[in-house]
Amino acid sequence: MPHVVAAVLMEGGGPFELAVLCEVFGIQRPELADPWYEFLIVSEGSAPATTNFGLQLSTPYRLADLERADTIVVPAAPMSFEPSAALVDALRRAHARGARIVSVCSGAFVLAEAGLLDGKRATTHWMHTDELTRRFPAIDVDPRVLYIDEGDVLTSAGTAAGIDLCLHIVRLDHGAAVANAVARRMVVPPHREGGQAQFVDLPVPECDADDPIGAVLGWMLEHLDAAISVEALARRSNMSPRTFARRFRAVTGTTPHQWLLSQRVLLAQRLLESTDTPVERIASQAGFGSAANLRQHFQREVGTSPLAYRRTFGSNEAGEEAS
Repeated sequence: MPHVVAAVLMEGGGPFELAVLCEVFGIQRPELADPWYEFLIVSEGSAPATTNFGLQLSTPYRLADLERADTIVVPAAPMSFEPSAALVDALRRAHARGARIVSVCSGAFVLAEAGLLDGKRATTHWMHTDELTRRFPAIDVDPRVLYIDEGDVLTSAGTAAGIDLCLHIVRLDHGAAVANAVARRMVVPPHREGGQAQFVDLPVPECDADDPIGAVLGWMLEHLDAAISVEALARRSNMSPRTFARRFRAVTGTTPHQWLLSQRVLLAQRLLESTDTPVERIASQAGFGSAANLRQHFQREVGTSPLAYRRTFGSNEAGEEAS
């Protein structure tokens, strides 16, 4: 019997994420695995659902068909979407009987409403992780990763991360060779680890003009290439190091060292995106000192190497990474 994958069609949902599910699970590939998946798109009602781009979609399958699904996927939903009691109950019952429950992007909020993420690690698009944390404090939200596999419940970040999670599921079900073959046909990378970082922006906190922490933050941004210590920053703010560190965390949510490191990585990202400056020089300009030191911190923060990042986001194919 084929493994049944059911995608939930929701009013105002995103067509891209739904199309990814159709591409990965809906196209029959008996030459790769036989049987392949049986793929259903289910809707709560008989009326067509309108996507966030105005496209109207209809399906003959209803929530009752979720009862025979082995894997249920909730794709991206609008932030204003409130799942019905019927949908929440269907997801809970499916999870209780052992079905694998998956969300793509903001679909995580639907799983959260059903209580399926309580006590678990989960992710969603980085733009919405703060909201997921605020609304559902029982969830261990990780804003940086591409996807998280908790066994019975899996969540992914936005857009392309949904492709990564779908290929991960194929890999679990049919092995790496089959997943790689599907990826080649989709012309996408065959495997990105779930722990690889989302590419997120880290905004500078807003501070009052007379706030000494705000002044220090501005000074730090202008001197990212310099050697900076907590003691020196405390002196600039006329505070003791201990008081400064406490005030700094209250404003930024992190330590001076970690904030400085993140801003240095962001500067390196901007230089890799917009210039052909050699990685060794970028390391110096961003305050890392050496390319090896930059690679170490860049890999930890971004989840990839400076060279791979430049190839993905750079304006041209320039600059070889220093070895």
